Amino acid sequence: NGVYEQVVEQLNNKNYIEFSGIEPNPTYETLMQAVEIARKEEIDFLLAVGGGSVIDGTKFIAAAIPFTYDDPWKLLSEQAKIEKAIPLGAILTLPATGSEMNATAVISHKALKQKLAFCGKSLFPKFSILDPETMYSIPKNQLANGIVDAFIHVLEQYLTYDVNSPVQDRFAEALLITLLEEGPKLMENPKNYDVCANIMWTATMSLNGLIAVGVPEDWATHNIGHELTALFNLDHGQSLAVVLPGLLREMKTEKSQKLLQFAERVWKMKIKDQTACIDKVIDETENFFKSLGLKTLLSEYDVKIEDIDFLCKRLDNQKLNWGENENINSDLIRKILISRF
Repeated sequence: NGVYEQVVEQLNNKNYIEFSGIEPNPTYETLMQAVEIARKEEIDFLLAVGGGSVIDGTKFIAAAIPFTYDDPWKLLSEQAKIEKAIPLGAILTLPATGSEMNATAVISHKALKQKLAFCGKSLFPKFSILDPETMYSIPKNQLANGIVDAFIHVLEQYLTYDVNSPVQDRFAEALLITLLEEGPKLMENPKNYDVCANIMWTATMSLNGLIAVGVPEDWATHNIGHELTALFNLDHGQSLAVVLPGLLREMKTEKSQKLLQFAERVWKMKIKDQTACIDKVIDETENFFKSLGLKTLLSEYDVKIEDIDFLCKRLDNQKLNWGENENINSDLIRKILISRF
């Protein structure tokens, strides 16, 4: 898409080292190669050029370079304190994660089959460049993954319980409506500049902290999705499209008030029967994912029911307190995932 050439041209008179090969769901193993090079060359600034995976990976590199006294994986596995980090900037090429405007990163460890998150104020990019034209060459399946990721980022800060937050709710609803309107347009014409700009900006606003202020959050869908990615190599967006419908159906009673609000304000539903309305809005959300080309059942992937027992056993030793009410444990996760066959 020409971004690489533009960056190289701008860096023409600078002393820099290029590191390529950061994969989707960036791995500890790959990133540590960059850390070793950066330490040896005494790198003092990092520039991430890519999507959320590249930016997340660069954040890990930034924190790991000065973390010389122990295994940098402990930044995630033990949430070791980030004493300092190398400053970084970002040039975004694939909107989805919002990593260009937050201080969070998610990294995978291939050997341990783990996918974990960490954050720190020093990991916030010093600048980020968002050019919608960089989206023109992105495959449609990755565009769809990005739309779903951004959509669920918003839902996990919105579909919880009411805390008298009308401003935050309206912010979230505006983002959701924009994704519902612009998402299909993007899939139809990925080179529509205005649509690309709207999607890119919406994805950034979905996870930059704005809509999270003062409201409960539920990151269980993402946490379960991380397990599916780590064990079965589902794309991040794919894993979320599978998990969310099942989770909402299991948790629809305690999320009922916000689900009804979601149905009325975002989907413009006018169904008097509350149970029918909740069931309908969950179905329509799942259908939206399908309309973008994503599968929503584990049975549509190379995952077997017996694999779910293995996944849940990995979680049994953890004192899980996922969800806005901290009540989603491995037994409930098993029910959610079994329902996705």
